[in-house]
Amino acid sequence: MAAKILVVDDDPNVQRLLQYTLKQEGYEVVVAGDGAEGFRLWGAEAPDLILLDVMLPKLDGYQVATKIRSEEGTSSHVPIIMLTAEREVEQKVRGLRAGADDYLIKPFHPAELLARIKSLLARFAPKESLLSRPPLGRTLAFYGAKGGVGTTTIAINAAIALHRELGRKVALMDANLQFGDHRVFLDLGLDRKSIVDVVSAPSIDNDLVRQVMVKHDSGIDLLLAPPTPETADLVRPEHLPLISEQLASMYDYTLIDVDKRLDDINLGIFEAAETVFVVMTADLSCLKNVRLILETMDHLGYPAGKVQLVLNRSNAFTGINVKNAEGALKRTIEHQVVNEYRGAISALNSGAPFMFTKADSALGSSLLHFARAIDKPVAAAAAVSAR
Repeated sequence: MAAKILVVDDDPNVQRLLQYTLKQEGYEVVVAGDGAEGFRLWGAEAPDLILLDVMLPKLDGYQVATKIRSEEGTSSHVPIIMLTAEREVEQKVRGLRAGADDYLIKPFHPAELLARIKSLLARFAPKESLLSRPPLGRTLAFYGAKGGVGTTTIAINAAIALHRELGRKVALMDANLQFGDHRVFLDLGLDRKSIVDVVSAPSIDNDLVRQVMVKHDSGIDLLLAPPTPETADLVRPEHLPLISEQLASMYDYTLIDVDKRLDDINLGIFEAAETVFVVMTADLSCLKNVRLILETMDHLGYPAGKVQLVLNRSNAFTGINVKNAEGALKRTIEHQVVNEYRGAISALNSGAPFMFTKADSALGSSLLHFARAIDKPVAAAAAVSAR
């Protein structure tokens, strides 16, 4: 797998030059335009190496390097190459003291840059390979108790929260095969590859799936639904569990947005999923559907913990509060997401998910809380193993 390099530089011309040079060599490139964003992307993207400009808005390069070194502790080390126009020895010493591993003075020749990158990656590769966290490989399904409860909104924004806020590598699959909305909600065209490109191939493997995944600006990877309803018939029940297995070997999390039918395709997804999140609202028709879904899941022999309820728009006035809903269902509602309907609809209509553009909103905070609850078993297990 290609090494990932984080470029932190506020000059668009330098950004473009470095992106072109690095991608030509096969590296994956992530770009930040200021020090604060660079520090955040270090946590979210887990790059293999950082190219860090000294003169940056918000936090300068020295501050970013110092913060990274203090946060990563002694258990890991990401190589940092400082980029500066200053030739003074004092500047170089300051950068090295802040935690940089190497120093390049602008302008530099691309060949020199690439040589230093390869040297550092080789130098730290053995250590990194031993310390790197293996993929978590968790598959989560999101299933709506009825149409309009916000299943797709929660699946998309939970995926973005897991990646951008918790640093997980996330794939999102649109399994609404006939009428998937991810292209619209994420402002993607009909020309993008889809699951049809996977199932039409002679065999399904990691390389094929990787080529079909679509990268969103938020950093998550997407496996889109077929571009037209008629092509959905090409996807057969045995395909999705196999694709899910491939994704689980490539990503920390695979989130699957499931349509409303209880057919062989969706049952296959439920079998493959570690957890099925049933999204609901507090109204009578939805409660009736949830009760039927829970009975069906019980008849299928699923363990109780496999199915979890997500109450969307939990603070909306419907005449039925959470306690009443739990009483009617005779079980606890595990998760709640607050009501901010106008903000959610505005984000959907603009093609910009709120966890990507307004993560600090009340709705964003609620989704982040949900994402942390999803990730909590992993965090707890990691804490236990570290003792």
